[in-house]
Amino acid sequence: MSGLKSDIGLTGGSRGIGLACLKLLLKPPIRANVVSLSRSFPPELQELKKNHDQNLVVIQGNVGIDSDNKTAVDKAIERFGSLDGLILNSGSIKFERIDDSRSSSDSSIATLESWKELFDVNFFSLVSILKHALGHLRHSVLGARVVFVSSGASVGGIAAEEPSITSIALRPGVVDTEMQAQLRAEAKEVMNSANYKHFHGLHESSKLVHPDGPAEVMCNLAIRAEAQLSGQFLSWDSQDLAAYRSPSS
Repeated sequence: MSGLKSDIGLTGGSRGIGLACLKLLLKPPIRANVVSLSRSFPPELQELKKNHDQNLVVIQGNVGIDSDNKTAVDKAIERFGSLDGLILNSGSIKFERIDDSRSSSDSSIATLESWKELFDVNFFSLVSILKHALGHLRHSVLGARVVFVSSGASVGGIAAEEPSITSIALRPGVVDTEMQAQLRAEAKEVMNSANYKHFHGLHESSKLVHPDGPAEVMCNLAIRAEAQLSGQFLSWDSQDLAAYRSPSS
């Protein structure tokens, strides 16, 4: 065991909300041990690894690949001795219509594979990592917690099946991340015009949510979420989560 420190698994920790979470988890007052699983290993993440080598394990991998998820869980147990929480933040997005034929002469194959890849990352990855992690989470002496980001996967599912594990699905809002920049650059031709203008307008009017806001809530939930929140799908800025936000958020 690692004393009173929480041992946390984080997916998608290389940028955006995930990177903001990682920074918060590593510094006071939390100071958790973290295993981060993400595809990329950018300079900012490399610097965090250099400065927190004793309590940060970085694994380059794909949450859509079951063996990579198993590696992350196994490494958490090998390095820190336990697993107390998960922040399942990884997500992928592509902008194409179901009948889009721009990417290949055989549009049915190209689009079907694209959709399969999205489901592998955005849904089946949750099943995969939980399959490997649940046995360890059940034995957490600190009380295990799982935070699903922008997913209803915990509602009536894990919360009902695993009453000893507090699981919450969190809506982080429209966050100022690379995914939003990708939307503005690539989605104009495939999105409904009103929806595209809405998202573009949020950027132009500086109304996108800063990653630190939902990241703070996600980290605090992973460390000290109350059991009565289990099975709920909540917005990061809801009154129900006021106790997990700084007053200025």
